[in-house]
Order: sequence, then structure tokens, then C-alpha cells
Amino acid sequence: MRLLILGTGGMANTHAQHFAAIDGVELVGAVDVDPSRAKAFADTHGIPNVFTSLEDAIAWGEFDAATNVTPDRAHHPTTLALLAAGKHVMCEKPLAETYAKADEMARAAEASGLVTMVNLTYRNVAPLQRAREMVLAGEIGRVRHVEASYLQSWLVSKAWGNWATESQWLWRLSTRHGSNGVLGDVGIHILDFASYGAGSDVEHVFARLKAFDKAPDNRIGEYDLDANDSFTMTVDFANGALGVIHSSRWATGHLNELRLRMHGDKGALEVIHSTEGSQLRGCLGEDVEKAIWRDIDAGTVLTNYQRFAAAVAAGEQVEPGFRHAAELQKILDLAIETEKERREMKV
Repeated sequence: MRLLILGTGGMANTHAQHFAAIDGVELVGAVDVDPSRAKAFADTHGIPNVFTSLEDAIAWGEFDAATNVTPDRAHHPTTLALLAAGKHVMCEKPLAETYAKADEMARAAEASGLVTMVNLTYRNVAPLQRAREMVLAGEIGRVRHVEASYLQSWLVSKAWGNWATESQWLWRLSTRHGSNGVLGDVGIHILDFASYGAGSDVEHVFARLKAFDKAPDNRIGEYDLDANDSFTMTVDFANGALGVIHSSRWATGHLNELRLRMHGDKGALEVIHSTEGSQLRGCLGEDVEKAIWRDIDAGTVLTNYQRFAAAVAAGEQVEPGFRHAAELQKILDLAIETEKERREMKV
């Protein structure tokens, strides 16, 4: 597979490193509107061809697939252009800023017959995959209550850089720059983490969103800092469970942590994934009576990058696909509406 990398910001390095390590994958081109950044990226990863527009890259055409690592609002037009050019696409999350755009992308992908995938990176977490298997096998019985959180501290800590001075972070805080805040940025991750782990779709949602004061007049340069920093959400799952989901960029003490707890009428499971590693714990069988939790070996799983490359080679579709990501975006859109109207909404 000859791969084009579209967008050469921070996350693109992760894509390049993972894809370069896969046998049969060749990194052939890099695209970025910033020529110096594109060249530096290409030099770092040994990529021979550099372009400053997707149009030029498509006109060149010597690639089979592209991984789209552009900012959120660029996903829609660039992915549609790649599909129209007959290229397989892995797209970063969220698929688009709105359900309408995400649905259009899903329909285009379905009509194209090309391999398309959304990089919901936490599908790479082995404990999540094992937990889902156990839930679907009935090992915790009927799921009654689900708790899920995605906690980050980059508005408190400078461990990832200084958000107040670096545009790579500032755009994520500004609705005018295409951001739906923490809800749009990582909300899709924790929604997928919870619903995939619980083996059930979300049917109803109610959310509260909040943007905190971060600068004088909540503005830095061209950026209005109005995108939400934290959200809380209650959901009903199709399997009858009640869920509580929340996320924040003000989670002091948590660089990047996802946590999922699923309580059934026969047992419970907990998945924890952070910068320190991943863990699966269970309270099962006789341990339920005394609330004893034990570690569970989850093994290993293939990464999204490996599965996308294999799907392209085989000409087969792979999950998580565009339609799944579009349905998650519908929930996020409705969450914003519930905040405005202060009422629960059906998905």
C-alpha cells in the first residue's frame, strides 16, 4: 500500500511511525499547507514527495490510500475529494463537525466501495476489546449501570506544551476555528469507549457543557476561547442500562485517562487506560458477594493502523467505519441541542 499522509501536525507523526512499521506499507507523500512543516515532516520520516495542496497530490496520484490527519473542519472536504479520486481513506476523529457532514461522508464512502475507517484510537486498547467480549458473552449478566470518563489536564499542566501560546492547542478552544470543544474532540472517543465496551448503542442523551474563563475577555489573538472545556452526559443504552459519561480538560492530575465501569446483575468490569498503561479488572462469580476485584489478562490486539492496512490489501471493509462515526456524531450534535433546550433527546 502506497500511503499519503494528509496533514503533518503532531498526530501525523504517530500515524507515520505506525504505518512505517507495517510490512507492505510505503509512505510516499506528505501534504500540508505549511511548506516548511511539510518538508520537515517528510525529512523526519523519509517521505520522498511533498505537496502544499491536496489537489496537487491527487493530480500526482501515485498513492493507493491516504490517512487524513488534518484539523476537524478539514476532514469533510478533503475526505470527499480523496474518495472521488478513488483512494482508500483512514480519517482521524471526529469524522466531521456535524452529523449532516458526517452522514454525507458515510454515504460517499458506502457508494465508493473503497476501504474507509475512522481512527478511534482506543479500539487499540486490549482490555476494552476483552471487556466487550465478556459483556457480549453474558459474563456480567444484564448490564444495568455504566460509568465512563475521559480526563485530561492540558489546561492545567504544560506537560503537552503551553496551550496559551501554541496555535496547535488554541484552535481546539475556539468554535470559530471549527472546534466543538472537549465534547467534539474527545467526546467521540469516550462515547465509543462506553458503547463499544457495553455492546450497546445509545438511545437517549442529555448533556451539560461548560467553557471556563481562561484569558482576559476569553480571547487570545484571533482565537475566541468559547468552546466547551467540560461536559457531563446521561444516556440510556439500547440494552436497558443507564449511563453517566463525562470529560474535562481541567482534570488536574490526569494527563490522559479513560475509565469505563460496567455493572451487571451478575458481575462488573472496569477498564482503565492512561499514559501509564492499560488494565482490566473484574468482580465476578463468588467475588460479587464480598466485592473482590481481580485483574484479568486481556492479551494483545492489532492496532487500527494494522487493521486498515490489512483491509486495503484484502479489499474488505473494516470497523470502526464512517457510518459508525457518523452515528456517534449524531449523539454529539444532540448533546449540544440538549444543553440549549435543557431536555433529553432521542437519538
